Amino acid sequence: MRQIPNESCETCSLKCDIYLTAREMNIENELKPIQIIYKKYETICRQNAGVTCASILIEGNAKMYIEGINRKNIILNILIPSNYIGLTSVFGSPSYSYNVAALNECKTCQVDIEMVKMMYFNNHNFLLKLNNAFGNSVSVIMKKLISLNQKQLRGKVADSLLYLSTLYESKKFALTITRKELGELSAISEENAVRVLTEFKNEGVIDMNGKEIVLINTGLLETISNVG
Repeated sequence: MRQIPNESCETCSLKCDIYLTAREMNIENELKPIQIIYKKYETICRQNAGVTCASILIEGNAKMYIEGINRKNIILNILIPSNYIGLTSVFGSPSYSYNVAALNECKTCQVDIEMVKMMYFNNHNFLLKLNNAFGNSVSVIMKKLISLNQKQLRGKVADSLLYLSTLYESKKFALTITRKELGELSAISEENAVRVLTEFKNEGVIDMNGKEIVLINTGLLETISNVG
């Protein structure tokens, strides 16, 4: 982890809602964001640690996960640029209920959480935007719970592949996670994840070349996902 000289919010290509709202409220000079680079696999936030800032992922991918029993983790979500980290504090939780770790080199912009709370309670549009972002995050987790509790191995892996395809907005994508992490995303072992991927490839549902995956028959994947 290393702090870097801050890029001006005015020149930042992301233009996050925090900055846009601060500019609307004429308090952008009070933001004082801090930009930090995290190396691959470095922890960005730790489960049960106190929330002191709201972070926006500017570059890279990160995984949001919870620590399970016997070091068996469950990945809840893959974060991409523009995603928030630390919103739970705005909604009443003083600590992180999850871990976030970089999947590759990540750049984040961090703003004091009290500043974000003040904006949240004093700007209706910002309130709606954060509520929407938080609601979308909760929706992903709810779908994950259904998959974990009601689906078999093939249904879980099908869910994960469809999720990644939606995340990267393409039927052809390079995995930013390992096979082990694909297992954690599907709440199964690495061995079972590899086995199901091989089955899908042999059945012509997907194609694989190293880290690159192509979804050939998304209709069949959706059927496998639906029937569990």
